[in-house]
Amino acid sequence: MTEITGKKKLPAVVERFILQWGDMGDGWGVNRSVSQIHGLLYLAEEPMTAEDIADTLGMARSNVSNSLKELLSWNLIRRVPILGDRRDHFEAETDIWEVAARIAAGRKEREIDPAIVALRACVSDAADDPTITPVASKRLKEMLAFTELVDRWYTQMLKVPRPRLVALVRLGEKIVSYLPTGNPTRRGE
Repeated sequence: MTEITGKKKLPAVVERFILQWGDMGDGWGVNRSVSQIHGLLYLAEEPMTAEDIADTLGMARSNVSNSLKELLSWNLIRRVPILGDRRDHFEAETDIWEVAARIAAGRKEREIDPAIVALRACVSDAADDPTITPVASKRLKEMLAFTELVDRWYTQMLKVPRPRLVALVRLGEKIVSYLPTGNPTRRGE
């Protein structure tokens, strides 16, 4: 784990959260420093400068600067002007549903959309290629159909008002408890 050795001492719970948030981000393919900075800003009571962040987390200023640019590109943080201070200050979006929606939108844009384009091209090219086996062609079509289904589901969920979305998630928990159990690796077949 990245050690926090800055000038400013954080409460143990805050430090643990920042380290865990960094680990989770790392597991999702996000740079650990980016995730730790997001965790710090998420719990911060006031906007912070890059220097404050670097001092608090014991990170190089250049690392903080690059991480802030990435967080800005994901729309997870924003610059906040402070009267009388020319430095940039940053704060995180604190509505966790909005954070989740922005992360999902970013992942869709960076992962799902390009996958659909590539899979459509593969399915199209496979139809004209006599060297492609029927099994490979079928599996490409199934993967495309699945990816398009996930994309349509995501688009539908964007239109659901938040209170209904929360109710839908809670309802999903209840519905799953009523489903018959079986081989969990073969669900839906």
